[in-house]
Amino acid sequence: MAGRLKQILFKPFHQFFQLQTSSGILLLVATFIALFWANSPWRESYDWLWQLPVGLEVGSWRLVHSLHFWINDALMAVFFFVVGLEIKRELWVGELSSSKKAVLPFMAALGGMLFPALLYLSILGVQPAAAQSSYLSGWGIPTVTDIAFALGVLALLGERVPLGLKVFLTALAIIDDLGAIVLIALFYSPGLQWQALGSVLLILGMLYALNRLQIRSALPYALLGLALWWAILQSGLHTTLAGVVLAFAIPARSHLNPVDFYQRGMATLKRFQAADPDPQPVLMLTNQEHQASVQELELMCEAVQSPLQQLEHSLHPWVSYGILPLFALANAGVQMPSGGLGEALLHPIGLGVLAGLFLGKPLGIFALSWLAVRLKLAELPEGVNWPLIAGAGILGGIGFTMSLFIADLAFSLPLYVNNAKTGVLLASACAGLVGSLVLWKLLPATTEAEH
Repeated sequence: MAGRLKQILFKPFHQFFQLQTSSGILLLVATFIALFWANSPWRESYDWLWQLPVGLEVGSWRLVHSLHFWINDALMAVFFFVVGLEIKRELWVGELSSSKKAVLPFMAALGGMLFPALLYLSILGVQPAAAQSSYLSGWGIPTVTDIAFALGVLALLGERVPLGLKVFLTALAIIDDLGAIVLIALFYSPGLQWQALGSVLLILGMLYALNRLQIRSALPYALLGLALWWAILQSGLHTTLAGVVLAFAIPARSHLNPVDFYQRGMATLKRFQAADPDPQPVLMLTNQEHQASVQELELMCEAVQSPLQQLEHSLHPWVSYGILPLFALANAGVQMPSGGLGEALLHPIGLGVLAGLFLGKPLGIFALSWLAVRLKLAELPEGVNWPLIAGAGILGGIGFTMSLFIADLAFSLPLYVNNAKTGVLLASACAGLVGSLVLWKLLPATTEAEH
């Protein structure tokens, strides 16, 4: 019975974990295609494609940007919307719903952001003052973890991985995403336009009103979400923030509680059975009582799910299998310098990003996790020891999606962007390889833990 209850409680987490796993594989394929394309004889077509102007023009009104803009500023807003839904779900009912659950991954994520930034800045400290100022904005690049790749690598180890370690790394990465959102809002948005910010606040008020009125239809939220995206674009804030803000406006409460759903559902099924004790399998239900019962069950199934759950469930596959691979294809095409990898990695930006992700991330995650447990603010998950925390910390050094995204925001000079992305790709590859090998050696051949 206990095992069955545990399986039910953790089913949503397992589904989320498996989706992120397969998404990581697709991301890897898209990355290899982008790298090959950008360094092939057809590299000019790669650059041409992403700079292709795309948009709308109606009379004097014009909204035309490059394809790269629409991917990074529009489609990635949808990605951040799903991230926002995940964060809100975790805050309501998940691993962040209580201080006892949240302290360990929160401290780990905090260390995993502070240490890489400090390591990056310390590497810049040995550079001339003029160079330091031009490289400084890259400090945020090594501070974030790619949840899809990190969980994808962890999944390669199979059922040997304790559930507690999977939950720890997932919660860490989600908090890390929240930190990245704050970082983008505070440090990587251009100058603000106060008039447009007034429109943003007005739309936020309307979204709040929809939430308080428990409006469950997705259409009004979608329309206001588009208006919010446009207002934020005009305000000077980064447009991906529209996705996060919109996510927190989506109602998280269901219209029908689980107990009522069960009782009403059983009553409806009994009416279905009583209408015809032995219904024949036909293409259409001809019994009106059967039709009414099925329709009532459909309505109840919708009512027991919150709008947040429904949107997350429907959008997650589109983000995982569409938006993120497309982002990787458009952003991972780093052209190798004539001097090879060494030329990019010996540059302070490339070296700082590499060191921040591959060294700073594991050190920060382990150090502040240890501090939290030492101060009795948190305890290790069941079946997890300190060597496993260290192995998970190494996987935290897989930056990829978010790091590549911030690299484009941090620098405008193509050479700097290229060096930063080279550092991200190499650090992520090293972190994935070393982390998986460390965990492979640490984990037992079999595990008694139920998954």
